[in-house]
Amino acid sequence: MRLPIEPRHVAPRLATGAFILNSGMAKRGVGEQSALQLHGMATHAYPFLGRLRPSTFVRLLSVGEMALGAALLLPVVPTAVAGIGLTAFSAGLVGLYLRTPGMREEGSLRPTQEGTALAKDTWMLGIGVGFLVDEAARRVR
Repeated sequence: MRLPIEPRHVAPRLATGAFILNSGMAKRGVGEQSALQLHGMATHAYPFLGRLRPSTFVRLLSVGEMALGAALLLPVVPTAVAGIGLTAFSAGLVGLYLRTPGMREEGSLRPTQEGTALAKDTWMLGIGVGFLVDEAARRVR
């Protein structure tokens, strides 16, 4: 039986999957102060998230990250499906970077020292889009 992933997708799926799964697992037991900080930053960029309690937001974020990380790590999940999830998730993180004051140098996309932690998430967006383009090109052939 052939797996629904290409050999060239293994390394980026392992790297992003492990990174995201670890991030989700680390958020499982965060305290109220950390939940308030994460929620506050997210609601500044995405005001609709303000309807959620900070603890609920962090719990949902944690579960979502663990699910996405697992989907990337499991070879039975097609790359197109994992790529959609990775692209959506990382686009949200890049949006957070672009919308949060102090993350970028004035009039530039270049990150400040504080923004580097969010700006680095652009690599995941590139991988997700790459998966989708690769899968679309494969289907055209």
